[in-house]
Order: sequence, then structure tokens, then C-alpha cells
Amino acid sequence: MPNVLPHTKASKTLNLEEKVGQLFMPAAFINDSEEEIQQLEKLIKEHSVGSLCFFHSRASAATNFEGKKKIVSNEKSFETLQNLIIRYQKSAKYPLLIAIDAEWGLAMRIEKTPQYPYAITLGAIPDDMDHLIYDVGKNIAKDCKAAGIHWNLSPCVDINNNPNNPVIGYRSFGEHKVNVARKALAYINGTRSEGVLTSIKHFPGHGDTATDSHLGLPLINKSKKELINNELYPFQKLIAEEGVDSIMAGHLSVPALANGKDTPSSISKDIIKGVLRTEMGYEGVVISDALNMHAVSKNHSVKGELEWLAFDAGNDVLCFAEHVKEGIEAILKNATEMQIEESFNRIWKLKEKAIPPTQKIGSDLTDPVILNEKIAKQSISLIKGSQEIIERFKKTDFFGVKIKQNTDSQFFKSIYKNKEFNILSDIEKIKNSNKNILLAVYPPQIKPTGNFGFTDKELSEINQLIDANNVIIYVFGNPYVLNHIDYKNAKSVVIAYQNQTSFQQVAANHFLGNLKVRGKLPISL
Repeated sequence: MPNVLPHTKASKTLNLEEKVGQLFMPAAFINDSEEEIQQLEKLIKEHSVGSLCFFHSRASAATNFEGKKKIVSNEKSFETLQNLIIRYQKSAKYPLLIAIDAEWGLAMRIEKTPQYPYAITLGAIPDDMDHLIYDVGKNIAKDCKAAGIHWNLSPCVDINNNPNNPVIGYRSFGEHKVNVARKALAYINGTRSEGVLTSIKHFPGHGDTATDSHLGLPLINKSKKELINNELYPFQKLIAEEGVDSIMAGHLSVPALANGKDTPSSISKDIIKGVLRTEMGYEGVVISDALNMHAVSKNHSVKGELEWLAFDAGNDVLCFAEHVKEGIEAILKNATEMQIEESFNRIWKLKEKAIPPTQKIGSDLTDPVILNEKIAKQSISLIKGSQEIIERFKKTDFFGVKIKQNTDSQFFKSIYKNKEFNILSDIEKIKNSNKNILLAVYPPQIKPTGNFGFTDKELSEINQLIDANNVIIYVFGNPYVLNHIDYKNAKSVVIAYQNQTSFQQVAANHFLGNLKVRGKLPISL
């Protein structure tokens, strides 16, 4: 391990170039080649890089290559992550601040690690059960610590009020600002209890967009009054609650906050220094969203230019900076010493808070099963029909139909143990037969692109089935999928939100009448 942080008189310990290096957060990948690993080690050594953000691979969605390159599975992904963190720390003169996006656990980036529920699922939990969200934050933080990670770049406090949002959706606690702020604070407090940092994102709010900022620049064409009243509310509330270690600036065009300009918020002085710091009174660390994202990167071909613009706009940490050497040179050339000192002192204070004098890498990861089951029981939501309708339906001779589930349905298996029924796979034979149908919908994708993975033909068949039969629907996935389904023609509709075994078993118990619904759909359909 490198030397511990020089906690006192830090500004006199590092030279100016080293201080600028501390502002850079390049990407690290668990599936890199030995050559790529050595390149990053060299970068850390030569430029006093201050932090790293870990991703799965260079072919992952977060690196703008979703569907274009094959993502290789790593059977020892967690051990690889641990070993790389140790190795990179040894390359650093000053301890690295290690970050990752772990909104629903390390599983968001690292396979074969614990997965906790998505934010939209947590958003459905009744207010009196928010301690479960605290426990999610706490457990995820424990897993981060076991890996050697100090900084979980979550939660999202985007208010998702656009059903076509291609990148937020299920990552948001919902469309109600008070609910979003409250659930986020519970998550933050749980994370903080384990000494792990958080970052609320994506300022000034990525919820009401129909463009993925990995690919293009979203436009939010609302008045400043509307934005203050809604999108900015969770950020302001959490700043006031002192529930903020850092804020991530998103890549969004928000003219009302930028004096009419369409400059991306992540490189806008008007938005970061003007709105966030001056008007909202935020004094902590600002981290940019990944600077490789096409919303900003495609417009700045000169190496180092984007890094300078992001820093000059008010970002203290330059996430996924691809041109570290040139970025450092540009900042040293253009910035004042006071600018550099202010950002350095903010990030150094965060490092002192998060990095212990001796770091212990663990081997035991949390077990999500019991907590996930508790959340499944509290989040399951009845959005159409009634318990009485389901109770009467249960007593009839009904058929079970599962849509897009290749393996056995745990939902059907659990019901079958208590009541036998026929399970059908050929919709063509029954879609016009006026039968009682228990329909289990498993959307292939959590994201809305391509109709959540359903073909137009499949959606048409589902709708014909619903229109011609007495149907009760259980959805094991993103509830926004119902915008593509004639769910209002069903007798009853229940949202289970996720397809893990615990959620399917809870849904089966609900169907069998052993569980009352407490969850409330956190978005509108």
C-alpha cells in the first residue's frame, strides 16, 4: 500500500502539478489486458492521479459500446477487482480514492456480486419501511469496503417523469419529488453508516429526457421556476439536510439555468458555479459525469480541451477523463492557482474523510436474499383490480402463461405447490378462447429501448390475449412496459418490479392470498 495521506498541511506537501493530478479520475476496467493495466499504472505514477472509477469492461454500456462489442464474463470478477485495486494503490504516491457506480450493488458493474433492488422498486416501499432502504445502502457499502472501494457514485435523485427516458427510468425512485428526496436520504444514511461516500446525480436532473446522454445531448426545455420547483428540489433538500458528500453534474442542455445557452450542464459555469454553488449554496465536491460520453466528448476533439472546460465550469473531479496528460497541461496553463487550490482542497478533504490509515480488503460479501425478500413484500403493488378479484380468480380453472422467461417460472412453481393448473406456452391456441389466464410478464430488458426487448408481434399477441380472455397480470420487471400493453383490459394487474426468485415467490404468495399489498407505484402509466 502507498503512504497514508499527509493529513496536515496538504497544500504544502504536493506541488501544483500533483494537485491538478489529484482532480483526475480515469476509468479502470476489471477485464483489461496486462498491457492496459500497466498503462494505467504508468498514468497513475507519472501524473499523481487522484482517483479511479471502476467499470466492467471497455465493451460495456457505460463506455458507449452497448451491443457493439462482446462483453466477456469473468468468473472471478470480485477477486479481480480486489487485486486490481491493491495493484493500482501500490502505483500511487498518495492513496487513490476508488469509486464505482453501485446503485443497486456491485452487480451494476461486477458480475457474481450481490444485487439489491432497483431504485424504482425502493420507490414503491411505504414511508414507514424506509429503514429497508437504509439497509440497502448499508449492505452495498459493506460490499464496497470489502472490495477496497471508498465512493459509491449513487444514488440517482433524478425525478423520472418521462416514460420514454432511455437511461434513467428504473434508476429513479419515481416521479414525486418528496418521495425521491426521502428515499435517497435513507440510502445515503445507510451508506454513510459504513464510512462510504455517496454522490447524488445527475444535476440538475436527468429524469425528464428522451435522449441517452451517453449518445447525445438531452434538452430540458423548462422554465427556471419549474426546475426549481421540481427537478432541483431533491438536490436542494439533500444539501440542506447535509446529506451530500458530492454532486455529479450531468450532461444536459438546460437553457433556463444557463442564461439561455445550450451549453451542457457539466461544462456550464452558469449552472455549476452560478446555480449550484451560488444560488443553492453548495460548497462540497462536484464530480463530472463521465467525460467520455458522447453528449460532450464528440464536440471536443482537441485533447485536454474538455477536461479544462469541465474544471473551469466548477467540477472538482473529472470522471472518465480520457486525456489526463493533456488535461493537466491545459489546467496548469489556463487556471489560476486559487482555482486549483479550491478544487484540490475540496477533494483532499473528501479523501481524508473516506480513506482509512490502513485499508483492509475483505472476502465476505453480503447476502441479499433476506433483505430482498423483505423489500419484495413491501414494494409489490396492485395497480388495477382488487384482492377480491384475484381471490375469486384463484378458485377457478385457469391457465398460466409466461412471456419471455426461458427458464422455469418460480412464480408458477410456487403457486403450483398449492394449486395445480395448466401452464401453456403457445399463445396462438388460447388467445381467442375466453379462458381465465394468469399472465406472468418477464420483460427481457430493464431499459425501454426496443419495447423492453419485445417484438411488435409479441406485443400484439399479448394484447390479443388480454382483450379476448379474463386475464390477471403479474409483471416482473420495469413497470413502464405496461405502456406497451393493454393492461386496462385486464381484470387485475400486479407489479412485482424484479424477477429474482425472492420477488417471484412473494408474488406467488400474494396471488395465493397469503400477503397483502403495501407498495404504491412510484410513477404514472
